[in-house]
Order: sequence, then C-alpha cells, then structure tokens
Amino acid sequence: MADQSTQSIVVDAPASQVMAVISDFPAYPQWVSAAKVVEVLEAGPDGRAAQVHFVLDAGAVKDDYVLDYTWDGDRSVSWTLVRGQMQKRQEGSYTLVERGGSTEVTYTITIDLSIPMLGMIKRKAEKVILDTALKELKKRVEA
Repeated sequence: MADQSTQSIVVDAPASQVMAVISDFPAYPQWVSAAKVVEVLEAGPDGRAAQVHFVLDAGAVKDDYVLDYTWDGDRSVSWTLVRGQMQKRQEGSYTLVERGGSTEVTYTITIDLSIPMLGMIKRKAEKVILDTALKELKKRVEA
C-alpha cells in the first residue's frame, strides 16, 4: 500500500526561476546528491521534458527508472512512473505558489516499492527524500 507524503519549503525567488531549475534535468547531477544519471528521453510540445530516465544512488536506495511529466506553466509539474527496478508506482508533483518575491514549493510524492518494506522505515525514507529534495532545490535556486 502506497502512502502519500507532502512537504513544503519557501524559496527566495520567483516561481519562474524555481521551475527553470526543476525543469533543467541535465543539470540534476550537479545539485541532486543521489542523481548519477538524468537524461531527457522525450520532450513535449512546450520544449520541457515529457519523459526522463533517472539512475539514483542514495546509499541504501538505488534505482533506475523512467518518469512521464505533465507541466502547467510555472505553477506545477506532476509525474508518474513508466518503469522502474525498485518501484512499481511513483506519482509526484511540485506545486509553486508565489508570495511576493518568494515561492512556496510543495512536493508531494507517493511511492510503492517492488520489495516489501516496513511502513515505519518507508515513511522515514519518504521524509528524507522530500526533505533532501526541497533543501537541495532551495540551495540551487538561491545560489
């Protein structure tokens, strides 16, 4: 059973700047510590990635997977798992809300793994994933 996890952070930049970093997949290995390979397999009509291949190595968690992306301007992006080694389901999104010169970024993710994992351990792993992703995004955008 997959549970949804959500976390938010405020980034000191406009939504367009935040979304530019989120959508620049080839640059992910420069600022996402677990990302070893990130390649756009297919672009959508707006030029943003429609399908992206990831190879992640976060120590205990290693995976090779492909995600399908749907973009809503600089307001939100959502994705679903096409195929993966460790995951049988992943649905996620970033929702951006501008507040003055800052942007509140909300990251929501649901992951269902192919291997059984205790609920408590899985929730802790999801929290670490969310926390790390948002902190690394904030650091990259504000740099």
